[in-house]
Amino acid sequence: MEQVDVVDENLKVLYSVPKEEAHDKGLLHATVIAEVINSKGEWLLVKQARHKQDAGQFVSPVGGHVSSGENLEKALKREAAEEVGLKVSKFRLVGKKIYKRKWPRGIENHYFIVYEIYSDEEPKLNDESVEFKRFKVSEIKEKLKSNQQYFGQAFHFVVKNFYSSLFLD
Repeated sequence: MEQVDVVDENLKVLYSVPKEEAHDKGLLHATVIAEVINSKGEWLLVKQARHKQDAGQFVSPVGGHVSSGENLEKALKREAAEEVGLKVSKFRLVGKKIYKRKWPRGIENHYFIVYEIYSDEEPKLNDESVEFKRFKVSEIKEKLKSNQQYFGQAFHFVVKNFYSSLFLD
């Protein structure tokens, strides 16, 4: 059973609980999110599998819990390897913000730590995603205007809070 650290608004660790308990009780815990951008400036997004939140919608390709006691960089590299098979060497921190929403299996109360990973590697998906696609910035911008349901709620949150000058007019 995966353990996560419950944190405060400053990312200070308060105590550790099983991940399921954190979701059941809506306890704030850290999650790494990463946008993968290639040398052409294209964004890699993945379509979520049916058993995941935002099912059937495109989302950030890397998103996962920081395990109890794990540092953020190690969590980023682990999640990138697990979710899209990428070996991370070039990346940067974009920012941090609390993301909270209700969903059928509980309450997500995640402290999103958002990164950009720069890679031209071909992704290798796990069972959390059913396909991937590379998008030009202009394509994401157009889809955000014409078909908001194309992207998952969490991706909308990331765009609004970290990339509004790039995607939102």
